[in-house]
Amino acid sequence: MNKTEMAQKLARQTGLTNAKALEVVEAIFSSEPRKGIIAVELDAEREISIAGFGKFETRRRPARDARNPRTGETVRVAAKKVAVFRPAKGLKDRVAV
Repeated sequence: MNKTEMAQKLARQTGLTNAKALEVVEAIFSSEPRKGIIAVELDAEREISIAGFGKFETRRRPARDARNPRTGETVRVAAKKVAVFRPAKGLKDRVAV
């Protein structure tokens, strides 16, 4: 499913127009700078917790040494911040059925 399909389903379930539903989906999920509620909160290193669904958060990965499998050369991988999603028990249980 892509954003357009999600917006269409949202429109059918809520009675919104397709355009308004797409606006809502974009407002939540956009990854453009200073747009998208989830991305903005993750940029600020704040958690987004949706009961029964899951938690979005950021984590810092430390720098580490890795090995190039083709050449065997050791390469330094820089530290970075990553986005993480942890599903809630309700979502895990529903998917596992």
